[in-house]
Amino acid sequence: MNDYDAFAVDYAAETERNLENTYYERPAMLALAGDVTGRHILDAGCGSGVLSAALRDRGATVTGIDASTEMLALARKRLGDAATLHVTDLAEPLPFCDNTFDDVVSSLVLHYLQDWTPTLIELRRVLRAGGRLIASVDHPFVAYTIQDPRPDYFATTDYTFEWKMGDRSVPMRFWRRPLHAMIDAFAAAGFRIKTIEEPKPVPEASQLFPDGAQRLSTQPCFLFFVVEATGDSESDRVTRTGTP
Repeated sequence: MNDYDAFAVDYAAETERNLENTYYERPAMLALAGDVTGRHILDAGCGSGVLSAALRDRGATVTGIDASTEMLALARKRLGDAATLHVTDLAEPLPFCDNTFDDVVSSLVLHYLQDWTPTLIELRRVLRAGGRLIASVDHPFVAYTIQDPRPDYFATTDYTFEWKMGDRSVPMRFWRRPLHAMIDAFAAAGFRIKTIEEPKPVPEASQLFPDGAQRLSTQPCFLFFVVEATGDSESDRVTRTGTP
């Protein structure tokens, strides 16, 4: 597991002003979420709470979870009493009842997991039927052709990428998988695909980061999904069929 506690402050500061998060990924997540007024949303992997705050400001009731206590401390400073926050590892069962949330957002989180299926089953369990999981992940284009290239696109493999955080370099471990494996994992957990999106940076990025914005407009960095919880949760299917 990557240790965000060790560089939480540097990471939060960087991602609140950089091109990739501030002018590309977060705007895309919010656009896909659309009107969230009155919706109960789980921010799965909320970090320092920037996306949670934006959803709250748009009228949602937000619950945030993250494995990093230091990141959650920053989120608490940002959100105050406006959101419920829990230290929770997404590889473990979630501390919520079935059918609790209208939506789940998962911003650049799933690519830290070797196996998506247990986590997706838990996210499906806590979603109401028809609820949405809105997720962003590293784009396979980047994971297989730019960052630590490998010859086999179809294999699920891990790799380490060096992040520059403040005045130091931090090694981060990711898992990459082909697109069909992502889609299969969503389906196995009880989701149907609604949208697969490859957005471009917002227009103002071209003035602030001209070279980077041009790169992201021709070479996608992240891949976005909106998937809908089908009528039956995994637990419902297990109960009816008697299968493990």
